[in-house]
Amino acid sequence: MKLNYPIIDCHCHIYPDKIADKAVENIGNFYDIDMTYDGRKSTLIEKGAENGVKHFIVFSVATTPCQVKSINSFIADTVKNSCGMMTGLGSLHPDSDNMEEDFAHLTELGLKGVKLHADFQKIAIDDERCERIYQLCSGKVPVLLHTGDYRYDFSNPDRMARILEKYPELTVIGAHFGGWSVWDEAVEKLSKYPNFYVDCSSSFYSLTPEKAKSFIRAYGADKVLFATDFPMWRYENELEFFSGLELYEEETEKILYGNAVRLFGIDKKKIF
Repeated sequence: MKLNYPIIDCHCHIYPDKIADKAVENIGNFYDIDMTYDGRKSTLIEKGAENGVKHFIVFSVATTPCQVKSINSFIADTVKNSCGMMTGLGSLHPDSDNMEEDFAHLTELGLKGVKLHADFQKIAIDDERCERIYQLCSGKVPVLLHTGDYRYDFSNPDRMARILEKYPELTVIGAHFGGWSVWDEAVEKLSKYPNFYVDCSSSFYSLTPEKAKSFIRAYGADKVLFATDFPMWRYENELEFFSGLELYEEETEKILYGNAVRLFGIDKKKIF
């Protein structure tokens, strides 16, 4: 379904073609779901464009420190060759011995933030090793964190609240409405923080329109980003659900593109 607005998808995992199939299979196994797409850049652009998506925030996650620089170089090269359709986030790993060097490298590459996934990286988001990352990013670039999982306690709302309290200058984007599978708890505990944003990825499939709309209003439309969690969910379904929320025009514009333009410094010429 196409909406009459430019759309930025703020949560897109992509992989080199040679490992994309295996990477997507592993994610499907981790969450016990059938993945929709194959995780390739070409598929992302094709399927997004078919549904009116003009721009994509792309990234991948380093599960070991030695992967950090190669992943960030891949993302930067992909962005460079995307004809202005992509903005990249870098990866860091909490166990890196060269965190400052890794951060300097990703900023030199032109990446516009950092993506962490505590469940994949097997470390709590408020662990002191992660705090080195927050210190580097605070006041400089946003951090997009996977948040929430009823099966684990790496990134649940109490841990997130401790980070937000300790680093008020750090801009945090909590994926999946701030707490995948623990959505109500996340809204209750995290919606009060001015430095906390959320995306709506991997949430609509499990929510009623009324519940999703209540989350948007609780966080505030100026702190919500449209996102699909490519390659998980079908664009048509995500956009149809979003359209059915019947938000005010100002709310819709902020969520579909305005907030992302502001947070990631995206040139509006790339989406209009």
